[in-house]
Amino acid sequence: MGVHHLAGKPAPKEILVNVQALIDAYYSLHPDMNVASHRVSFGTSGHRGSSFSYGFNEDHILAITQAICDYKKELAIDGPLFMGKDTHALSEPAFRTALEVLAANAVTVMIQEGGGFTPTPVISHAILDYNRGRQSSLSDGIVVTPSHNPPEDGGFKYNPPSGGPADTNITAWIATRANKILEGRNALVRRIPFERAIKAPTTTRYDYIGPYVEGLSSIVNMNAISSAGLKLGADALGGAGFAFWPHIAQRYRLDIELMHGKADPTFSFMTVDHDGKIRMDCSSPYAMAGLIGLRDRFDLAFGNDPDFDRHGIVTKTGGLMNPNHYLAVAIEYLFTTRDAWRKDTSVGKTLVSSSMIDRVAHSLNRQLVEVPVGFKWFVKGLIDGSLGFGGEESAGASFLRTDGTVWTTDKDGIIMDLLAAEMMAVRGKDPSEVYHGLEAQFGTFAYERMDVPASPAQKAVLGKISPELIPKGELAGDAIQSVLTEAPANQAPFGGIKVITGEGWFAARPSGTEDIYKVYAESFKGAEHLKQLQEGARDLINQAFVKAGLVR
Repeated sequence: MGVHHLAGKPAPKEILVNVQALIDAYYSLHPDMNVASHRVSFGTSGHRGSSFSYGFNEDHILAITQAICDYKKELAIDGPLFMGKDTHALSEPAFRTALEVLAANAVTVMIQEGGGFTPTPVISHAILDYNRGRQSSLSDGIVVTPSHNPPEDGGFKYNPPSGGPADTNITAWIATRANKILEGRNALVRRIPFERAIKAPTTTRYDYIGPYVEGLSSIVNMNAISSAGLKLGADALGGAGFAFWPHIAQRYRLDIELMHGKADPTFSFMTVDHDGKIRMDCSSPYAMAGLIGLRDRFDLAFGNDPDFDRHGIVTKTGGLMNPNHYLAVAIEYLFTTRDAWRKDTSVGKTLVSSSMIDRVAHSLNRQLVEVPVGFKWFVKGLIDGSLGFGGEESAGASFLRTDGTVWTTDKDGIIMDLLAAEMMAVRGKDPSEVYHGLEAQFGTFAYERMDVPASPAQKAVLGKISPELIPKGELAGDAIQSVLTEAPANQAPFGGIKVITGEGWFAARPSGTEDIYKVYAESFKGAEHLKQLQEGARDLINQAFVKAGLVR
């Protein structure tokens, strides 16, 4: 798929979302339960959709929230529920709807004092903090966010007492229950007016900022950053964490310039992403073009997506870092500086992340734990300390405190930003320069993700593909060594396929929201060989479609 002519340019007015129309559609449009796209469906990060397309409307949030209340009752999860929202236009109305149901079900809800916004990692941090040492009356959470999705989208996700993304068995229970409620026209939903819900004795104002900011010194060497006197640029991209940066700067005496530090539900300040859409993807050089253009103003700069679970690191020497490059650098730095971590603490990565991470882990004599896409696979290891770091190629990661205990079990963009600053303060090199050192040691790898158009039928085949559908032989001139449909660490199906040779690999997975499949490819030889891998990947997938009886 080609790059749109607007990519990297300021968003023109004509593509900005009509916020009032979007909110009107949230309340006025009702899903048809006979249409698959109108039903509740939890992906790797909750239920997402747009009110314009009947995918994220008040009916959905009423049903999902009631289903969560039913789930909590079923499992006797009766501690407080920590609820946050990001700055997308649909997040506020969905937040209000959810509170009406939670209050009617007598659920104690902790909301940001002053009605502010709360990042995903801060909700995870609050859940874990509350549950530490408890065996009963455990807390859980809801975050109203579609992450980096376009401004017209809404999202709603549930975090159980483990603090991280809900496992598949939980989301399947909630989605099934929610769809049953929707089929009954929400007759089973308990609800009170918002004016009563916000004043209910179960609705509690909570300071999310203070405890999180104060705790940062337990996971990042904040004194080192302060002493180095670095000039830092923080582009909040109008997201949920913009109010946190001034508190962090004041508490730790840091020189931070905040950009886009207020909510704009149209995200009109953004530069357009690769496909001509506004998308707050802090790993995209097109969406981050504004901050990249300012890189010489700072020693180090970083951006985050609307719920602050992802990070984008911008250096003077390299511009926006490839997420895989920064993950590799972060792992190398953490496992050589965190002396209190257990000697058997492992490195976690998703199987579509760079093999540079494999090389780094091996050089550190650390076990590599390779799992399917989805941060939920890292939750248990972060809680018990067997994983020191868990990271995804899509620029999301978290890691342990310096004493080897859990910080969050969801991705945390803030600590990844600050870790880059710590690294620069301690080593005197920015993360791009550190990565060049890894290339000198392990070689130069070429990595890229691309999108390929696919029909729903083709996506269905790819999502449940068998290795037998991939012809044996060569890929990009090298013998195919293995074909995987399950993750090496836990033998869990990952809904796609990975083909590995001695000189590179590719993986392919269907998109859950668009008529495309994603191809991740990496060459150990260079850019030209990467193109051959990508071409070979498309050819092998097309052959699989032919074998499955689908026309190309």
